[in-house]
Amino acid sequence: MNVIAATDYWANIPIGEHLWLVSPMIVLVCTMLAVVTCPILLGRRTRTITAVVAIGVTAAFVMAIRVAMQVADGGTSGLSTVSGSGMLIIDNLSAGYQLLMLAFLGCVIGLWWIGSAATERDAPEFFVLLLGSALGMVLMVSTSNLLMIVMAIEMASLPSYALVSFNKRDRAGAEGGLKYMIFGAICAAIMLYGASLLYGLAGSLNFADIAKMVALSFAGGGRDVVLVSVALLCFFAGVAFKISAVPFHFWCPDAFQAAKIEVTTWLSVVSKAAGLILLVRLVAIFCGTVGAAGLMHTVEPIAWGIAIVAAITCTLGNIAAYRQRSVKRLLAYSSIAHAGYMLMATAVFIHPDVAGSEAGISALLAYVFIYLFMNLGAFGVTAMVYWATGTDDIDAFTGLIRRAPALAIPMIICLMSLVGLPPFGGFLGKWWIWIALGRLDSTLGWFLIMVMGLNTVVSLYYYLRIVVRMTLRDDGQAVLRPSFGGMAMVNVCAIVLFPVMFIFANGFKSTADHFARRMFVPTADATVSAEPSVEGDHSAMADAWVDDAAGHNDRDVKRP
Repeated sequence: MNVIAATDYWANIPIGEHLWLVSPMIVLVCTMLAVVTCPILLGRRTRTITAVVAIGVTAAFVMAIRVAMQVADGGTSGLSTVSGSGMLIIDNLSAGYQLLMLAFLGCVIGLWWIGSAATERDAPEFFVLLLGSALGMVLMVSTSNLLMIVMAIEMASLPSYALVSFNKRDRAGAEGGLKYMIFGAICAAIMLYGASLLYGLAGSLNFADIAKMVALSFAGGGRDVVLVSVALLCFFAGVAFKISAVPFHFWCPDAFQAAKIEVTTWLSVVSKAAGLILLVRLVAIFCGTVGAAGLMHTVEPIAWGIAIVAAITCTLGNIAAYRQRSVKRLLAYSSIAHAGYMLMATAVFIHPDVAGSEAGISALLAYVFIYLFMNLGAFGVTAMVYWATGTDDIDAFTGLIRRAPALAIPMIICLMSLVGLPPFGGFLGKWWIWIALGRLDSTLGWFLIMVMGLNTVVSLYYYLRIVVRMTLRDDGQAVLRPSFGGMAMVNVCAIVLFPVMFIFANGFKSTADHFARRMFVPTADATVSAEPSVEGDHSAMADAWVDDAAGHNDRDVKRP
């Protein structure tokens, strides 16, 4: 038995390059340590703590830009179907999400500074939880390893539970946080059970190997099909929990209403985006794996399963929003509906060698970007009204066009964009998803197009309720005087949604297409692992896996 010396083993691994690729995550960890240390050395002054956090997030953002440039120049993908890819994957997808998340984190910190900094007594604890949640979400989109996925989801979830119930003196916040935590614990247990089954069946933690096992099981039939299906359903419960997809959505309205509005803004966008991008990564790996093996016919049950969950999610979210008078709660149900729309894009399973196979991934990436500005603007205006009036009831928005036109106009643009009406940015997001679904030219695609169209019409009513209150009703309430920073932020969101998004729509979509198109490239992976990466070739894998499929039966699935 050959024993490799530790020095010889590590000599073959470019440690410096790997550390550089994960430098934004390292900076986030260092910022958390600085925030914990700061009260001991410099005191608990809110201004000092916020300055430390702002410097750390800015440094992480700069590092993320440099990593994104390095990844783009190298043409790295990370979504190849090789089973030797590392536990962490640094590719266009993860680098792009890091940039988006860090920019949004800066906006949330600004929103916190405007509304809560003056009264917050526990700023260090708040920011440690916020940064910990951000780190977990970055890890979620940067892996295809089963164990790492579970750890990342928990790392993102645990701080979120505390953030929702951060105000210890608020009974509603404590109740919302408790519901969120209990529901999250149940989903985590189900996910772990599914992950253990998948590992037992595939003998590997890498999702490419698991995808191969699933495809071969579905192709061969037999008793393993039921077990594999149960394992997949249980595992994806954890992902559906982060997306707040039905039936794992119950935590969302209570948690969003109970939390501080800046926390609600954070969870409404970043948490869902992380879950969806993780899902699209797994879908892309699955497509590449079974496509190389010539087993694309086996994905239809999975695609239909995602499609049905997406249809139910957006329908339930829109219907439940009808009766809400709290605008925060209404936007919570709206976020559930939009999670359903984005899930539809992940139901586009197309062979990676077919022209236009990147349409679903590209549409989802574009929608997530647009959704960030829609929700940030809508929740930002809601925050300004809440801080000025002490309530987020729909009546507080009455006559807002007179009381604060600089808030009412961006709110109208954000709400109409959430509906998906032209010429606002939300229309482009839905339009690109419709195109991706139309490319399927199948019953599944047309079913989802009809569901999205009907739900868009249904959602028009509850969004227009707020617009009518702001513009056509006036009960003589006092004029609002929101902060300049808050008004600037929500108006920037409105300008991006209209007209900037329409002016640069072609260039923006071309960039999303480029990112999505490179996701199936099996070469030059930038991975971080404890073992050397393995270069893969689609044709070689196809030959090997077709041989496996030809001789597969329900007893041939390899186990550890």
